[in-house]
Amino acid sequence: MTPETYLERVRDLLPAVRERAADAEKLRRLPEETFADFQQAGLFRALQPKRYGGYELDPGVFYRAVCEVAAACGSTGWVLGVLGVHNWHLGIMDPRAQQDVWGEDDSVQLSTSLAPTGTVERVPGGYRVSGRWSFSSGCDHCQWVVLGGVVPPSAGEAPDARVFLLPRHDYRIDDNWHVMGLAATGSKDIVVTDAFVPDYRTHSYRDAFALNHPGCAVNTAPLYRLPFGLVFTYGIVSPAIGAAQGALAAFREQALRRVNVRDGSRTVEDPFIQFRLAEAAAEIDAARERMLTIFAEMMRCARAGEEIPLAARARYRWDSGKAIARSVRAVDLLFEAAGGHALFLDNPIQRAWRDVHAMRAHAGNNPERASFIFGRSEFGLPPQDIRF
Repeated sequence: MTPETYLERVRDLLPAVRERAADAEKLRRLPEETFADFQQAGLFRALQPKRYGGYELDPGVFYRAVCEVAAACGSTGWVLGVLGVHNWHLGIMDPRAQQDVWGEDDSVQLSTSLAPTGTVERVPGGYRVSGRWSFSSGCDHCQWVVLGGVVPPSAGEAPDARVFLLPRHDYRIDDNWHVMGLAATGSKDIVVTDAFVPDYRTHSYRDAFALNHPGCAVNTAPLYRLPFGLVFTYGIVSPAIGAAQGALAAFREQALRRVNVRDGSRTVEDPFIQFRLAEAAAEIDAARERMLTIFAEMMRCARAGEEIPLAARARYRWDSGKAIARSVRAVDLLFEAAGGHALFLDNPIQRAWRDVHAMRAHAGNNPERASFIFGRSEFGLPPQDIRF
């Protein structure tokens, strides 16, 4: 699989994604036809290990694809982004966990909910897990879930934050996804009652931060030597950039057709409209190009066997926060200038506006928190957040 072929497959599906966007929102999850199209085209396999049928493409290629899908439908781009990154995430976990999920069928997908809202108990050979986890995007189409949790510390030890991989028979999905943005992502609750998770189906955040990825023993491609926090974060940043790109394209197309009812002048001759388009385009391009530069820089280090400096990682995490802020600002500029017709539900600009604000609400897309990571690093202070 080459980057060009992968992106061609993505683009072949964009008309159908765009056409299904309104119905997907009513369905409140990805349509079965879209999920089947993505599976058949191998779109979720971009970052999946080759030993399980994946393509091991550069993350930058995958995020470009997510942007293009999100430009057609923000929710669909979001699901592609998160599920595609989950296949990378499984690739850095214990090889036995990978075999559990993909041993019989390497097209199986997994969802996540990483906020540590459940309870975890250490038991011989593993952990007992119970509770409720929210916002598990795409979970209806998945047979496994990765859940965040904190193992209670022993005396004198720090809490152990890690993730836990569970099969579908160990949890149920609570269909509570009735929302104003990202409505078609099916980001429903996961409920677990006293499930056992063996040690090898977990991964510590401390190990992930240190790039101690057990999966690298079998998956040796450079992309599996990247930091978990950055690969995961850009899986939920790239859809926002894409949704903003879609809003910009719709704004441009609609402005070309609009005429001022007062004097008959063309809307595109209005300096206010020109300024808003120019400002939005600059914000989107800055976010997109910085994202691609970041992954080009990290992949260069990974290919050369060099360590990615911690200071650079902190800056990259801040850049992800700025990308979200830029995407939201771009869509706000366009929505405010698009006129009353932007309020109608068949207008893609209003959908992009709702979606980017929903994306910004994700805990991982908080620019202020990202700024603290970078600021502390610049002043030589030890990190308080290791998710980068």
